[in-house]
Amino acid sequence: MREHGGNLDLAQQRFGGRVEDWIDLSTGINRMPYPVGEVSARAWNALPSRAEIEALHQAAQHAYRSNAPIVALGGAQAAIQLLPQLAPRGRARILGPTYNEYAGVLLAAGWDVHEVGELDTLAGADLAIVVNPNNPDGRRFAPKDLLALLPRVGRLVVDESFADAVPDVSMAAQAERSGLLILRSFGKFYGLAGLRLGFALGNAADIAALAAMSGPWPVSGAAIAIGCRALRDDDWATATSARLARDGVRLDAMARAQDWRLVGGTPLFRLYETPDALAAQEKLARRQIWSRVFAQNPTWLRLGLPGSEAEWMRLAEVLAR
Repeated sequence: MREHGGNLDLAQQRFGGRVEDWIDLSTGINRMPYPVGEVSARAWNALPSRAEIEALHQAAQHAYRSNAPIVALGGAQAAIQLLPQLAPRGRARILGPTYNEYAGVLLAAGWDVHEVGELDTLAGADLAIVVNPNNPDGRRFAPKDLLALLPRVGRLVVDESFADAVPDVSMAAQAERSGLLILRSFGKFYGLAGLRLGFALGNAADIAALAAMSGPWPVSGAAIAIGCRALRDDDWATATSARLARDGVRLDAMARAQDWRLVGGTPLFRLYETPDALAAQEKLARRQIWSRVFAQNPTWLRLGLPGSEAEWMRLAEVLAR
């Protein structure tokens, strides 16, 4: 498995403690999740119907402000796994540094893969991939700049897994354009990553191909029931976006007190430059707070946002030591 956050088993092996003792800030998953409420027995014991799956699609279109064709999948990762099969192998260019699954999946499928550092250098690729906002540095691109790139590549995939709290960057409303494919993650913003739910939006041909490859029941009945409820809860989404914006400012202030420099981030995580990221990670881990470091940059430390006030206080106490 490639390096990712959320690897609490590694944290436990090195620093002890039970899973429930840890505050996992190594991911960009909202630690104050959507309240799932009651889930019917039918959601657990019956195969999802076509009407139920279509209701989920409509809820996602509502949340993402788009009328484009859409397909529900087992997380954005499921869409990434299918990408190599959408077209014959060719030249893939990935705007990096970014989420490492894209390169790994495409290389394994025989694509010619290169990571590039600037948007313009994606031009000429058969498949161009942009994560917007980017993981891990939060770099953002305006939709107009991505639309200007679209005619210069064979297919443009825009991963908007962290766009829920910054909807102005989203291109979901433009997803029907030829050659454009938008990926969305449900689990991060709604704090329900274990549900394994995500979406792809695009032109009718691409979405039909993804739907055919994903099979007749691509997501569970529980994911449909909870997803339909959450994606239509505009009040919760608005309040959560406002809270995350405030909490990001709070975390940045705590980091400045450590002389950590803000590199970037999104409303769900922050990336800091530290004198020694491994030393900072160890300091936190000895009090069962897990963070993310990056082998390619030994000064980078990524922190998700704490959830409860007790988590915030524990983080402040550790940093003050």
